[in-house]
Amino acid sequence: MAEQKRPHNPNDSSFNLDEDGADGGDKDTTLDRIKTGAFERNVALTRMGVGAGAKIASHTMRNFFRRGESKDEANRNFYRAQAKELADELGRLKGSVMKAGQMLSLYGQYFLPEEAVEVLASLQDNTPAVSWAFVEPQLIDALGEKTVSKLEINRKPIAAASLGQAHLGTIKATGEQVVVKIQYPGVASAIDTDIRTLSRLISATRLAPKALDLSGVFNELRAMLERECDYVQEKAFTETFGERLLGDERFIVPKVYPEFCAKRVLTTRYEPGFSVSSKQVQALSQSRRNALAKSFAELFVTEFFDWQLVQTDPHFGNYRIRIDPQGEHDQIVTLDFGATRTFDSSFVESYGQIVRGSLQFNRKEIAQAVIEIGLMNPDTPPSVLEGFGDLTELIVEPFRKPFDSNVPDRLYTPGGAYRFGDTDLPARVGQTAALKMMSKHFKIPPQEIIFLHRRIGGVLVTLKTLRAELKLHELLKPHLGLN
Repeated sequence: MAEQKRPHNPNDSSFNLDEDGADGGDKDTTLDRIKTGAFERNVALTRMGVGAGAKIASHTMRNFFRRGESKDEANRNFYRAQAKELADELGRLKGSVMKAGQMLSLYGQYFLPEEAVEVLASLQDNTPAVSWAFVEPQLIDALGEKTVSKLEINRKPIAAASLGQAHLGTIKATGEQVVVKIQYPGVASAIDTDIRTLSRLISATRLAPKALDLSGVFNELRAMLERECDYVQEKAFTETFGERLLGDERFIVPKVYPEFCAKRVLTTRYEPGFSVSSKQVQALSQSRRNALAKSFAELFVTEFFDWQLVQTDPHFGNYRIRIDPQGEHDQIVTLDFGATRTFDSSFVESYGQIVRGSLQFNRKEIAQAVIEIGLMNPDTPPSVLEGFGDLTELIVEPFRKPFDSNVPDRLYTPGGAYRFGDTDLPARVGQTAALKMMSKHFKIPPQEIIFLHRRIGGVLVTLKTLRAELKLHELLKPHLGLN
């Protein structure tokens, strides 16, 4: 296939990022292939498990002679080293086992050491690309040589991730610039084996408490991976978001080209833009950054409360900023809908009750909704429910009315907007959670909560990155019946 030069666009500071956001276009290292066979993947991880067992025995013996802070520090270093070794091996294997490791970091905050969560979460930042010779057969097998011949494709990927990589291309007949997302061969068929192996490996490395049953977590990981490997479903979600945002000029959803799509291949229009954290976006005026931030927040609220359909992967690579040269209509390019989830009306209603109860300091409403949603049981002690109320009432701080006495004065502008750039809310939430939520009655949240909070956290990080100053209370009023 012919090499195609990347088109110049003055509004394009970087390539569109795919899946996990790792930019494969600038990687120095390229893998010739990935281990796709169950046997060779098992051998690699089993070898690591054996080595982990020996290190655990050695660490336990050395720690026997340590005391106090010295022992705690040794434990932290040990967990960090074990997790780093696990992450390195998952990164080399790529595929579903690496994606499962990333997803595990979301669940892991509830049962893994903090050091392990940090390392697993970093998996998305180091993903080498795979050679064109390895992925081209997958593309031809999916679309057929005749269809593939209608495209000019650059053999160097513009983005590489755990499940696949993306290549820039051109439709020969029209000259349209496209991004061809190709899933790595064997990824989907390896999911069951990878999940079982990762489960055993987490146990072997002693990263999770020995008595904790994680079968439910790994079952959920398996189901999520199967969804993310289904590009037909992702194509449908991309088209759905495109239709629903068609009349909203604030957003751009890439056009899908069905002729060049299949279960393991997805082709969409190339939509350039700047990263939210880029110097170009950071240099925008306060009013323009506020407008972008408000659009981000409104999109999430609309997805959850109105559509009950949420793109749950908030990585910066999935959202690009199209800067208007005239300075009036900056736009948000939304990418990658593989992690889109639907939510039941009952879940949305119960979650809304938690938010409403937290804003109105109604502990009874919070407790009722927490039990309904599956975070706690009916026999949960009142003290634990009270602790959860303390936490949620703090989390909704940016959504309170202007000049609320429960919000530090320094976080309001003279006009009553919340200063996201100056907030230390994440640190205060973490401290409160550590004090209030250490209880056997608090369960690992259901996957709906995990992935919803993933997106909410992403929205808040985006608003902080934009240094936004917003009044968000009005945004929730029509959905929660607030005054």
